[in-house]
Amino acid sequence: MYLLNAMGFLFRMAWRDSRGSRSRLLLYLAAMVLGVAALVAINGFGDNLTRSIENEARALLGADLRIEHEEPLPPHIVSLIDSIGGTQARRTSFASMAYFPSANGTRLVTVRAIDGPYPFYGDAQTRPDSAYATYRARGGALVDGALLRQFNLTMGDSVRIGDRAYPIAGEVLKMPGQSAAFSTISPRVYVPQAGIDSTLFARGSRVERSILFKFNDGRDVQALVESIRPAFEKADVDLDTVAETSERWQEGLGNLYRFLSLVGFIALILGSLGVASAVHVYVQQRIETVAVLRCLGAAGRTTFGIYVLQAAALGLIGALAGCLVGVGVQVIVPWLLADFLPVAVNFAVSWEALVLGLSVGVSVTVLFALLPLLEVRDVSPMRALRSSVESGPPAWKDPWRVGIALAIASGVTGFAVLQAPTWEIGLGYAGGLFVVFGLLALTARGIAVGARYILSDAWSYPWRQGLANLYRPQNQTTLLMLALGLGTFLIMTLFLTQRTLLETIEVTGGSGQPNLVLFDVQTDQLAGVTSIVRNENLPVLQRVPIVTTQLQGVKGRSIEALEADSVDLTWAHRRDYRVTYRDHLSPSETLLKGSLADSVAGNPFRSGAAVPVSIEEEIAGELGVTLGDTLTFDVQGIPLATTVGSIRQVDWQRIGTNFFVVFPEGVLEQAPQMWVVLSRASTEEASGRVQAEVVQRYPNVSAIDLSLILSTFNALFERMAFVIRFMALFSILTGLLVLVGAVVVSRSQRAAESVLLKTLGASKRTVFQITTIEYLFLGTFAALTGIVLSLVAAWSLSLFVFEGPFVWAPAALAGALLAVVALTVGVGLTTSRGLYNRPPLEVLRAET
Repeated sequence: MYLLNAMGFLFRMAWRDSRGSRSRLLLYLAAMVLGVAALVAINGFGDNLTRSIENEARALLGADLRIEHEEPLPPHIVSLIDSIGGTQARRTSFASMAYFPSANGTRLVTVRAIDGPYPFYGDAQTRPDSAYATYRARGGALVDGALLRQFNLTMGDSVRIGDRAYPIAGEVLKMPGQSAAFSTISPRVYVPQAGIDSTLFARGSRVERSILFKFNDGRDVQALVESIRPAFEKADVDLDTVAETSERWQEGLGNLYRFLSLVGFIALILGSLGVASAVHVYVQQRIETVAVLRCLGAAGRTTFGIYVLQAAALGLIGALAGCLVGVGVQVIVPWLLADFLPVAVNFAVSWEALVLGLSVGVSVTVLFALLPLLEVRDVSPMRALRSSVESGPPAWKDPWRVGIALAIASGVTGFAVLQAPTWEIGLGYAGGLFVVFGLLALTARGIAVGARYILSDAWSYPWRQGLANLYRPQNQTTLLMLALGLGTFLIMTLFLTQRTLLETIEVTGGSGQPNLVLFDVQTDQLAGVTSIVRNENLPVLQRVPIVTTQLQGVKGRSIEALEADSVDLTWAHRRDYRVTYRDHLSPSETLLKGSLADSVAGNPFRSGAAVPVSIEEEIAGELGVTLGDTLTFDVQGIPLATTVGSIRQVDWQRIGTNFFVVFPEGVLEQAPQMWVVLSRASTEEASGRVQAEVVQRYPNVSAIDLSLILSTFNALFERMAFVIRFMALFSILTGLLVLVGAVVVSRSQRAAESVLLKTLGASKRTVFQITTIEYLFLGTFAALTGIVLSLVAAWSLSLFVFEGPFVWAPAALAGALLAVVALTVGVGLTTSRGLYNRPPLEVLRAET
């Protein structure tokens, strides 16, 4: 009974004491609402996406099992496939030029030739609905909608793939595992397997062949795969199951919403920081009330409990409201990302996300509020009579303060680990956040100390007074540095990263760079293709030979021997190498070690002499080789000994023909090879004419109009950037609310100062100047610190994640600096408006 009475007293006092301050605390409540809303929206979307992929995993694969290979299968693998049984279908995929006679237009497409009842699961959606069931029997083609719109095609028009023309029987709307974004980049054309023009499969062409299975006998597909995988891996044949497809999609898309969840994480931390600052100022204003309660016999733990209850109630209300807003936003996110998703994400309330939002919202609010609330324990009853009473030990000697600080650090770290894809990355997130917080707090401390020492009597009174406000009691320096600096850091990091990627696209497509690439050109076709390009008055920028080889040995040991000795082989040991030969570096290459050999005399295939080759630095690291080490290549069935003569760095972002391995001249000229011809067309019409004539004369040759590809990527990236900016808006609004709240909560302090200055004879203009100078310095230092930190973060992302050139966008940075400063000064002056006109007694007698 005593415990119930005590709790009842605490609740009643917490409710009564909050009267008169609820509207002030609601501002910080709004910051918490946005943080929880972002968290719930993104995690709820992630749960729904995971659930949708798990439910539609078979539809994504379209089968129970898929076997993929590029080269023809050896007889023993064919026999093994036949023994698997089940219902089988075949699919052949390859890149080819499609020619549309009615529009006299061409476009590089992905051709998919199907034989059998594929897909076994999921819907092949076409227009008209019956087109997929009938197009193969009628010898027609299904064409991606993007192509129909680009060339203004209708049903009955034809598309020519190689020497074979197919009437267009329908429009492809959706296929298993295919997103709208990928279709825009590489549009599909579906044709029957029978009758494909075999001349399209020239030596060196990349053809992906798939065998798809459906099992009706309830067999354990995973066990089947494990039993046959060793034999298939030796034959360089890939196996793909429903579980692996689901895991692969979830891994790729999971990185997306986990990245976006960082925005919610930062917004939640900003909201918590706002709550902590509000509670700090709130406690300062309640010191006299606490002292009176102590005089009436209330224990320190009782008064402490009153304000802990208020903080918990604040967190609960904010978390509940944030959950409601987050559920609403959760409906919008799948719509924004619809083009990038392989499945339709059905909306459902994610109770896990709601529980996470509620628990994290309340716990983080209470944790961040506890530190300022600890001051309530040490309020002496004498504070009711005089204000100069010392209370409590220093913060670093108080075990409760140290314990709560450690609890906050542990809570933030745990939450970061929970949100991150791995615990190592989660620790990195938390560590980065602590570093940013620490640097901002250190900068705030430096500003406060520096302002004290740089003041000069020679300065005018408004400047001295405005700078003094940066270090006086109840100053806003630390609060605004953390809130504004962190918000600026987050937004500018996102902006600079986006700008870096966009700049990469603009550079690669800039003036003088190739934008028309003709590849799969056979040696006897090279002169004709070159003549077509030049007849259109287009330059031939490069003609590059490509020879397909395989790695046979490293440092004198064969790949088979290395594998038998359980050496950890990487992708670099098993891949096909498409190499070239030349005596010079390309514009995208930098020589790091050794020297590039010009040519080789004699015939190394007969003499057995090692040929000096140039290796790209990444592939050299994967193979574990350096200058002087030997590599053996299989060149169309003939072994060729080589030695590493140089190591190059390649800028893979630049458009051109970049290679892992470059041979000298005089070695591969007689080997079967294909060529790539690079040109630059000044207009779409000229590019179209070249492509149309090339595809009519040489159907096996493919062309890429890089201008079209780059513009498509640009549009897709802008869509993704919009999603990022949309979610980052939560942090922007949260930061703004914390800023506004920080200024509003200190309104009473500013009111007292303004009235005191007025009483001492200061004019309204003088008070206005003092306030402007204070907020001008706060906004400038916070913005500068946030921008500098964002430069470091964006540089790290561009170097280690996107592996592209860092772009620092000085104009945008200057605009951000001016915007943050203007916002700080504007909000500060707006919330201080009218304070000067208030009567002195009204302000000095009030306990706001």
